[in-house]
Order: sequence, then C-alpha cells, then structure tokens
Amino acid sequence: MLKVIVPIVLLLIVILVKKIPVIGGSITVGLIVCASAALLMGGIYSPTEWLDAFLFGLDRLAWVMALAVFGSIYAETQVRIGTMETVLSGLRARFGRSPKGLVSVVIFTLALSGSLLGESIASAAVIGVLVIQSLREIDLSGEQITSTIVMGCVLGSIMPPITQAIFLSASLLGMESPDAAVNVGYFTIGFAIILVCIYVGNVFVKVKSIPENLIPEKSASQIIRERWKTLIPITVLAMIIILRSGFKLDLLVYLDPVFKHIKDIKVIRGINYNVVKAIMIATVVSFFFKEVRSDFAGCVKKGCINVKNSITVQVCAAFMVGAFFAAGQIDTVQAFTAELTANVLKLGGAFSMMLVGMISGSQTTTQVSIFTFLGPALRNVGVAEVKTALAGAHLAMAGQGMPPADVVTFVVAGMVGSMLNIKVDPVKAMLYSMFLSGYFILIALICLFF
Repeated sequence: MLKVIVPIVLLLIVILVKKIPVIGGSITVGLIVCASAALLMGGIYSPTEWLDAFLFGLDRLAWVMALAVFGSIYAETQVRIGTMETVLSGLRARFGRSPKGLVSVVIFTLALSGSLLGESIASAAVIGVLVIQSLREIDLSGEQITSTIVMGCVLGSIMPPITQAIFLSASLLGMESPDAAVNVGYFTIGFAIILVCIYVGNVFVKVKSIPENLIPEKSASQIIRERWKTLIPITVLAMIIILRSGFKLDLLVYLDPVFKHIKDIKVIRGINYNVVKAIMIATVVSFFFKEVRSDFAGCVKKGCINVKNSITVQVCAAFMVGAFFAAGQIDTVQAFTAELTANVLKLGGAFSMMLVGMISGSQTTTQVSIFTFLGPALRNVGVAEVKTALAGAHLAMAGQGMPPADVVTFVVAGMVGSMLNIKVDPVKAMLYSMFLSGYFILIALICLFF
C-alpha cells in the first residue's frame, strides 16, 4: 500500500503546506508530483509509458473538460445577452415582494446560473454581485449573505445539465454515459434548493417586510414581454434536455453524421457527448443576437479565460488518474478493499472524502485523490454504478463546503466585505452553510446503503 499512500501524502503536503517555496499551495503542482511519484513507485520509468498514461487520463476526463470549455463559452454568451438579469428581475417581480420570497428568488437564480456556468465562483461573480445590497437591506449579516450566495452557487455547480461534480465521478468510474446519474441529480439538487430556501428564509430572515426600493416597479409579465428574446437560447437548451430525458425524444441524433468521424479519436471524442452538443446548439442560437455576433471571438476568448484555471487542474488531474491506472495503484487498492466488509468500506470511504474535501477546499482534488480508488471499490462490493457516482459527487461537494478551507466561501466573503465595507468571517459563513453539506452527506449515505 506504500505506493498508494506516498503519492497521496505528497499531494496533500504540496497543497496544504503553503510555506513550501514556489510550489506550496499549488493544486496543479501537487497533482503532477503525485502522478510522478505514482509512476516511479510503480516501476514505470519510460517517457513513452508516461505519455501513454497521460493520454489515458486525458481521454477518461475528456468529456468533463469539454463540458467546462463549451459551457463557459455558452455562459459568456448569456452574460452578453442578459439572460440571467431577465430571470432575476422576472422572479423578483413575481415572488420577491416579501423577505422570504426575495431570498428564495436569489437562491433559485444563483442555482440556475450555476447550473449553466458549472462553476460556483463564476456564478457568484455574475449573479452574486447583483444581490448583495438587496440581502443587506433585509438585515442579513455579512456572514449570512455570504452563506446564502455560496449555497445557491454550490447548488448550481452540481445541478445538471452542466454538473462537473457528477460528470467527474462518472468519468472516474469509467461509465459509458453519466445520463442516468445526471437525471437523478435533477431530483436531489432540485429538492435541495427547496430545503435551502426554507432554511435561509426561517433562520436568516427576521424582518417581515422589504423596503419599498426593493419592490420592482414592473410586473413579471411586463419584464418578460420586454425581454423575452433573451430567454430563447436557454429555452432551446432546456427543451433539448427535457425532450431527451423526460420524453426519450433525442433531437441530437441529427448531429450524429457530423460527429461520427471523431467518436473514436481519443481525447477529442470528449465533445461527442449529448450535453456538450446541446450546449453547442444553444451557443449557435445565441450567435443570432447582435451582442454575441458582433464580438463572438471575444465571447470565446472570455469563456476560455474563465475556465483556464479549472481546465489546468483537470489536465493535471488526468495525468494523475492515468498514472494510478498505469502504475497499478488502482489494482492495489481493489485488492486491499476486497478484504474489508462493505460497511467499513462505505463509511471509511465517505469519511476520507469528507476529510480531504475539508482540508483541500476542492471537490476536484477530493474526487481525483480519493474517489479514483473508492469508486471502483464500491462498485466491486455491490453498489450500483449510478449510486456510486452520485455518492462520490455529493460527498465531494459536502467536504468542499465544510470549514476551514472552502475556496468559494473565501472568495464570496471577500466580495461581500468589499462591497459593503464590512468585515466578514468566512469560517462563520461556512458554519452557516453546513446545513447544505449535511444534506449532501445524507444523500450520499442513502445512495451507499439503500
């Protein structure tokens, strides 16, 4: 087991010990060090074999990276068009005339934004900045505002269709298609949105009415009549997914002749995935808007810049995943876990994922370092593949949100503090958000044990 433990320990040391010169705190360097150690300890020294391992990992995570890139480009087109402003304004006009209604609208809009962007921090930057002052005016503290925005953004980042957590867990498991897990994700996260709205409305909100200046002057129907065109691309995307998932009517088959030549090309075939193709169609529809068409190259450039850091992490993670398979770490862990009882494996694995998530503040790091081994082991003890993928995604998200290292909370706390000119305690905000982490843990345990 040393050849498994040592690379993981090196990964955590590089990530957590920020005082290490040059490389301290770098997730990308940590992943590369971990992968290199895994290959060396597995007796693999040939550069060709290292390249093969890297390409294997890239191919395995290709659809996750394709989703991130094309999803970000699509999200940028929606920012240019003003889609989320329309949604936020319309929902506020219809439901946001009371304090509890206002926070519910904020959470739902953040979740919707996150589901399209696939990234918590991006959602906070696009929508979170628009609602900070409104939440302050209904007497929420800086920590409560931070927690509300973080929970909405986190729900969005795991909410289908662009759900990196579920896509990553499905990829690490080697599932042919994550569709079944994604479809269940609509329910688990949809229910979570309702629970978080109730939680925030009853725990954070104490005032009974909202200030007059927060009540929209226009009705929801007026806003929709004036800005309905901005909703066309998101409606097209929603209809493609709804028809495919709910009615088994797959319009994407008409694109098969276009993609048939790349489906067998390693890595590149990552774009030959249904959600990615649906996003491409919605992006093409967005091209007909002047705001997008006049600077489409700028949209593509900004979209790629927005995911540059996450793609870099995913590429390094792919190297680590490929190294684990090539050097035999996966086989070693499977042989070890075969001697454990199923319950010990489930509980121990869940605890390990939450622990790594807590100290790294990253669901990607958690999944790549732990679920790469844990996922196949859970499948071997009889946990259904879909349930295993869902458990991995939810556990990683739960651990990421726990104190003391949640990156999203630190970013949002800084944003709230600077906009309101107040001091915000990020750890206290994380404690407020523990409600959502608890829900994620519950869903994961249900998937593992029932």
